[in-house]
Amino acid sequence: MMNLRHLPSLPHWLVPSARLRIYIIYLWCHRRWPDLRAPRRFTELVQWRKLYDHDPRMPVMADKIVAKRHVEQKLSREWIIPTYWSGRVLPDQPFWPYPFILKASHGCNQNFICRNPADWKKAQRASGKWLRAPYGLWLDEWAYRAIPRSYIVEPYLGTDHAVPVDYKIYVFGGKAAFVQVHLNRYSDHRWISFDRQWQQLSRLDGDSFPSAPASLAKILDGAEKIAADFDFARIDFYEIAGEPKFGEVTFYPGSGLDPFDPPELDRKIGALWLSGSSSRADRPYPTGQWKPKMV
Repeated sequence: MMNLRHLPSLPHWLVPSARLRIYIIYLWCHRRWPDLRAPRRFTELVQWRKLYDHDPRMPVMADKIVAKRHVEQKLSREWIIPTYWSGRVLPDQPFWPYPFILKASHGCNQNFICRNPADWKKAQRASGKWLRAPYGLWLDEWAYRAIPRSYIVEPYLGTDHAVPVDYKIYVFGGKAAFVQVHLNRYSDHRWISFDRQWQQLSRLDGDSFPSAPASLAKILDGAEKIAADFDFARIDFYEIAGEPKFGEVTFYPGSGLDPFDPPELDRKIGALWLSGSSSRADRPYPTGQWKPKMV
């Protein structure tokens, strides 16, 4: 799928409204119109959140720099990946050890692994555009717009031959429901989903299924503590030497544009979101009684 986050700018008179833009992009990706009056699929609920849920806590938790402080308070320092450096202007030469990973602290999928000094110039060129505009404008991911644009540098946790496995925990109403496992993110990127008991939910062609991480119980518990204040949040972790490490918090997984395999998972996961939100009077999701203000 085309990277919709980086479409070229259009004249203001050609830019559709947020609602129309969401309808068009969703139709393009899913080959159906989203139901935003009574959303039931997970992918529809993500679009609904973009339009109507402007919880001021979301930009705070989506900020890769600030989120670490919150997670350290909720869990402990052992869960946190160290920060070598953060700022808005990259130095001419790094003064921290190789290998490391350079990231944008205000968005997703903006990172560069530097294994040796020859990679630094490449990283500087690749990252130059990350701070030029707020992240997520075209996809109407509101929470990212409020995050100060900055860089963050962390130690690289993978090896020369493999990046660490990414465990993404979907938490609904404070309960971790399932785990999406991402493999080979920078080469042959694939993912597969499991429930809490590590029973397979989705397909992964041509591969043996990854085994559960040794720290799965700790990861699920940590995700629930981090996401306790939200009807839905995805909390990402790595497992390094048998111990969990916090990655980031995401409120718009795949911007709600990635299809599920099998497709019926979309409705099943959407039901979990609606069930979790129905128990929270402070953050109601669409039930037919509550009419949000249009934005």
